[in-house]
Amino acid sequence: MPELSQSLKEFYRGKRVLVTGHTGLKGSWLALWLARMGAHVYGVALPPPSPLSGYTANGTDRLIDSSLFDVRDRQALLALFERARPEIVFHLAAQAIVGLSYDNPAETFEVNVQGSVNVLDCVRATPGVRVAVMITSDKCYENVEQIWGYRETDRVGGDDPYSASKAATEVAIQAYARSFFKADPAARIASARAGNVIGGGDWSAFRLIPDCIRALRADESIRIRNPRATRPWQFVLEPLAGYLTLAMRLHGSRDYCGAWNFGPAVDTANTVERGAREVVREWGRGTLEVVPNTIHENTALQLDCTKALHHLHWRTVLDFVDTMKWTTAWYKHQAVSGDGAMHDYSVEQIAQFERLIDSRLE
Repeated sequence: MPELSQSLKEFYRGKRVLVTGHTGLKGSWLALWLARMGAHVYGVALPPPSPLSGYTANGTDRLIDSSLFDVRDRQALLALFERARPEIVFHLAAQAIVGLSYDNPAETFEVNVQGSVNVLDCVRATPGVRVAVMITSDKCYENVEQIWGYRETDRVGGDDPYSASKAATEVAIQAYARSFFKADPAARIASARAGNVIGGGDWSAFRLIPDCIRALRADESIRIRNPRATRPWQFVLEPLAGYLTLAMRLHGSRDYCGAWNFGPAVDTANTVERGAREVVREWGRGTLEVVPNTIHENTALQLDCTKALHHLHWRTVLDFVDTMKWTTAWYKHQAVSGDGAMHDYSVEQIAQFERLIDSRLE
């Protein structure tokens, strides 16, 4: 079997790829990885939330064709599709924060559902789009606090605005796939469900790692809301390897259409408290403070990724400790290097990860 990293490079070299949400955590790493592989990358997103974000610190704007507007603007989005003429689309643009969905539920539904519908309509209207991977969330499942992982065939639903918006998005994707994308030459559509993705460059609110790093940089205690909640933490490059592999396989066969889970093994979930303590250990100092939790958050959530393992030969390769180590190391390097010039460091993490996935497949 050829090395996966080489297969991906050969496939994406010269491809025209559109990434929505390219200024966010996953989107910025995906755009950087695609550019490194020689793809012609186009991005559409809102401006990055912080000058410290990975998109800015990595200089990704100099490597891709970037447009900054809201995916709810259907006419602007269609004009971008007409100009970019993408062959592959990765849709990651979203309002992705559970806490913010309580503050503005209507906007959350508008961005996540209508924004995704706009992307699907643009895919329909653009000849030459062969593949669209629509990234949603592990929180799209109706969470009954079960101890085993959710499978792609389980019921979708949500008790909070964010989760419900992602469940509704999955319903919309399925409806479009069955109505408009059933046969060639129509594009091949898949949805990808992953959650609790961490990695360098995320400065969003209401997320554990950015909250930890902000506190550590300010020499303040780390405030955690739900210390016993378990999460399937995974390093950002793990699900991205899954998305890239899925799109490559989907390009060759409609057999890969449908929903896919990407996450660590079901017996590897760890608590929020342990995650924060690992960050403190890698940073070298810090204290924790438990504060009241004022919003509803599920305490247990895991995915069954057997489908991706069997059909894509995909699985996570970093364990929990290394996931926290790689993530914290990025932020620590950023703090030491003066907040900028992270491109070389991020590219080296990608190179190390490529070597790791190749070695695990031998």
